[in-house]
Amino acid sequence: MLSARLDLDGTFDHARKKEYSKHKDEVNCCAFSPDLEMMVTGADDGRVRVFNRLSGQLVCRMIEHKGAIKSVAISSDSKYIASASYDTTVIVWRTCNASIVYKLTGHSRSVETVAFSYDGQLLCSGSWDNSALVWNLKTGTVKNVLSGHRNVIQCCAFSLNDKFVATGSWDHTVRLWSMVRDPRVEQCRVLNGHTGNVYAVAFSSMGMLASGSWDKTIRLWRPHDGSLLFVLDDHTGWVRALAFSPDGTILASVGDDESVKIWDVLTGECAKTLEGNLEQLQCCVFTTEGALLASGAAVMPTLAFQTSSANEQPSKSKTSCGTNIGLEESTEGALLASAASHSNILA
Repeated sequence: MLSARLDLDGTFDHARKKEYSKHKDEVNCCAFSPDLEMMVTGADDGRVRVFNRLSGQLVCRMIEHKGAIKSVAISSDSKYIASASYDTTVIVWRTCNASIVYKLTGHSRSVETVAFSYDGQLLCSGSWDNSALVWNLKTGTVKNVLSGHRNVIQCCAFSLNDKFVATGSWDHTVRLWSMVRDPRVEQCRVLNGHTGNVYAVAFSSMGMLASGSWDKTIRLWRPHDGSLLFVLDDHTGWVRALAFSPDGTILASVGDDESVKIWDVLTGECAKTLEGNLEQLQCCVFTTEGALLASGAAVMPTLAFQTSSANEQPSKSKTSCGTNIGLEESTEGALLASAASHSNILA
């Protein structure tokens, strides 16, 4: 991984690099443990690999899938890893010894996305078969079948209180599913507005939902009523990944336009654009350490930024779609981003 400082003038320091062990084939996905000590990658060779992020050492290989790995996730306590594959299965692994807890079969086509609930009791998977399944991890059985999308489910995420699951699809919609079985609660809400495949969804700690699409926009939603807060349209390429800061006041977006945008969700304004050798970025996550790391062919900096500055005017690249929400402004943040389209992983 590469760690470098980004100054407010947008310059990079490319002095330090670390190269991880090679996969045999293209790396499709990665995930970081909550403490950022562990990095998990999945590749076309069907292997899941676990690295010590700080030392760069390979901790273990997880070998069972018969097809490319499309998505990986780590539980909030870091005890379990989930991998989704083109072979139509999802496997839940023990991190400590790379043993299999469950091999989950229920999808009929490639599984594109997987996410743990924050309490670690549920797992959501989304597939090319147009369905999402919610798995009970105490039993390894399907708890809920989420049907209604008319095309591939590309992404999914649990809200931080585990009351909702959001799924994004190639049918251009986001669906918000209630995990609370209450007749007074709407069980599925369809969020319309995107004009391209929905590729990324993320919840903030404040309860906001963000969705990113091939239509080059990000939409910010209020989950409890499905109202649209902002449309963020500063990217010139499709949106690959999204992440909120821990306090929920800042959103980072990775674009296919070789940029990372930093958004103030209080105003919907673009506070900062990071550019330069970012074409391979695939995922991002904030950290409180102040270190911004990258993997793959991409280069990403450590980030120190302000949501607004006396010397900078924010981008006018948003459309307000409702009453502004009362969120605190954040003055500083750190972003961790990873990219890995080559078999080498640089960090």
